[in-house]
Amino acid sequence: MSNALRDMYTIEFLQEFGKRVKTVYNDFDVEQFSASVIDTAWDDLPLKARILQIAETLGHFLPKDFTKALNILFAIDENCIGFPYLFFPNFVEVYGQKEEYWELSMTALERFTQRSSSEFAIRPFLLRDPERVMERMLSWAQHPNEHVRRLSSEGCRPRLPWGISLPIYKYNPQPVLAVLNYLKADSSLYVRKSVANNLNDIAKDNPDMVLRLARQWIGTNPNTDWILRQGCRTLIRKANPEAMELFGYVNFSESKTSYGNAILSIQPTELKIGEVCELQYSIDIIGKQPAHIRLEYGIDFIKSNGKSSRKLFLLTDKIVQGSTHLVGTRKHSFADLSTRRHYSGTHRIVLLINGEEAAQTEINILG
Repeated sequence: MSNALRDMYTIEFLQEFGKRVKTVYNDFDVEQFSASVIDTAWDDLPLKARILQIAETLGHFLPKDFTKALNILFAIDENCIGFPYLFFPNFVEVYGQKEEYWELSMTALERFTQRSSSEFAIRPFLLRDPERVMERMLSWAQHPNEHVRRLSSEGCRPRLPWGISLPIYKYNPQPVLAVLNYLKADSSLYVRKSVANNLNDIAKDNPDMVLRLARQWIGTNPNTDWILRQGCRTLIRKANPEAMELFGYVNFSESKTSYGNAILSIQPTELKIGEVCELQYSIDIIGKQPAHIRLEYGIDFIKSNGKSSRKLFLLTDKIVQGSTHLVGTRKHSFADLSTRRHYSGTHRIVLLINGEEAAQTEINILG
């Protein structure tokens, strides 16, 4: 999560929230609560740690009885809507893990997810009692509220970004797929995006399972087809033959359609880390029939150990009509990112069409 978001938790925000609590719980010490949250370590805490600190501190100022504390939050949650209030479900995660609170915790997470999101808070419950929680997920997958249905998918994603990993479903995602089966044609785009992201997670560890499912589901509903296309996006980026065939990408080795005159050039051919280059590309698609093509460029980035690792960048993904000449330019920055550092050396750059290398060039990056 972006560190910039952590700044939404100002002293003013905490005091305003504290005043809401005090309207239903007169013993709540607004000033002391705010001061306790923003302690000496606060400035160094990332977003998720700040959310956790608010939830933990809240527990010190509400009644020690979890049921009584939740009833206070239930009394104000309709006025606490949106991303900043992720500490509501986080409160359940921190203080609601005892067996005696299980049903109440599930009720609270179902309720709070309709105001913010319980996708992170549900995961410790899943790790402790997966069968029981997944049974509840199956029920949530049929809920009339789209936020609850989304929770049933997002909460059990094996590789949810910024969430606790679920190794059990990396190994065997069948319980997850049982939930997704209820959501595969959902009317809500919000839900469909989550289902697609869940399938994409599963495909990273169990590609054959997702492809088998895709073959069963495809063509049954337009919403399902959209989910499958997005859910197989990593397989398509890797030019998995079955995925490419399933979604109609032309197979040049088995089709009358071909390509030729592929050119890839770059200016300048040498630059420093932090500077920008421009790629120029062109390619001819040769044939009489429409063809679904995916055009990308890949850069074999030099790593700190001197080896290379390829990263792909999409240029276009579309159906072209008959013989077509594709041409274009793309600027690329070699500035360091939080997810990628650049190192000096000769970087190979390739133009790929449906996963096949069609042209190449090189650029020299100076330290």
